[in-house]
Amino acid sequence: MDEAVERRRFLGLTAAAAALGLTATVAGCGSLGGDSGDVTLRLVAAEYDLTGGDSTKKYWTDLVAAFEAQHPGVKIEIQVESWDDVDRKVAEMVAAGNAPDIAQIGAYADYADAGKLYAADEILSIPVQANFLAPLVAAGESKRTQYGLPFVASTRPLFYNEDLFDQAGLKAPKTWAELAAAAEKLKDDGVPTPFALPLGPEEAQAETLMWLLSGGGGWTDATDHYVVDSDANVRTFEWLRTNLVGKGLTGPVAPGKLNRKAAFAAFARGEVGMLNGHPSLVKEAAKKGVKVGQVPLPGADGTPKSSMGVADWIMGFKQNGHRKEIGDFLNFVFSDENVLKFAGDNDLLPVTVSASTRMETDPEYANLREFLKGLPNAQLPPVGKTSWAKVSENVKQNIGKAVAPGAKPAEVLAAIGRAATAAEAAE
Repeated sequence: MDEAVERRRFLGLTAAAAALGLTATVAGCGSLGGDSGDVTLRLVAAEYDLTGGDSTKKYWTDLVAAFEAQHPGVKIEIQVESWDDVDRKVAEMVAAGNAPDIAQIGAYADYADAGKLYAADEILSIPVQANFLAPLVAAGESKRTQYGLPFVASTRPLFYNEDLFDQAGLKAPKTWAELAAAAEKLKDDGVPTPFALPLGPEEAQAETLMWLLSGGGGWTDATDHYVVDSDANVRTFEWLRTNLVGKGLTGPVAPGKLNRKAAFAAFARGEVGMLNGHPSLVKEAAKKGVKVGQVPLPGADGTPKSSMGVADWIMGFKQNGHRKEIGDFLNFVFSDENVLKFAGDNDLLPVTVSASTRMETDPEYANLREFLKGLPNAQLPPVGKTSWAKVSENVKQNIGKAVAPGAKPAEVLAAIGRAATAAEAAE
């Protein structure tokens, strides 16, 4: 999904509505208006099932059936599209004047900027709106108003191969220096890729943000303006170039050519000592006998103040004027039972405070707790800026150059930063 996140895509739900508790209503939600007669809503949603199955469609079908049973005047048509197509297809619908009523996709900012979306406080009850985790609310805001409603979230801790670490007599690193020393030892032990650094075009913007945050920087400053070539960001990339890439610790493929998918596959084969991981990799590695250790990505001098988070979004379009019905449905979507089951069964994180609290204490979700720890203090990419899509694409294509042999990180970051500032001025 995000990354919107890397197009990380996950396994879907298969249980029936009754078993999931999908008929649960949101306490205190109520209705956003009176009975307005028969209404049909169109929902376009992203496919989360990587196996080629129909589990995502089944999830929405079961949820919609439960909702319609409680709202006999409302029908919902469901259209599930792959992550390769869903954002484009929704954009085409909107451009053709045929917007869906609800879209669960990867980005919302352009639609919010064009005045096409309902604000959160126009469609959600106060209890539901107040229940979102604070970092996700902030990421869902465009010009200080929330339009993007977080649907699922994820964080990215450091993964390490426990067997390789045990064989090398290593402990999980807590600082950059310890990380580099561990990578050196793994290299001496013959590990092909001591640390996988995927700065290729698949999802380089996310990998980069993880490192920027661990170095005390980020994409934007406190006023939400781009600071791509800040001193902290330059220092981070100088460290990566000198201490990891320059010492041959990032494997046989140059970071600028290495994509996340390939890095994850190599980790699952036991060829990678460490990388910044994603929940979907835990099960994949376990299937192939790789034991995964998880710790926060080390900072320059210890655990950084914040880690990277990503989210996928759901939103209501104004075009057809179905504010009340859209709101009733979305309030239903965000019940604890629905949020927790979809997130947990897809190895993702819930987006609400109450569902997160339940996940923290439920043994069923023990494998997600390390990811959950980072979410309250997570920082997301600046997805509320309409310029971010262009900036993100520039990063994907060029950030790998900053760690290439003989590169000057300050120059690469400055070039990206100038383009970002220009894109921001055009917002």
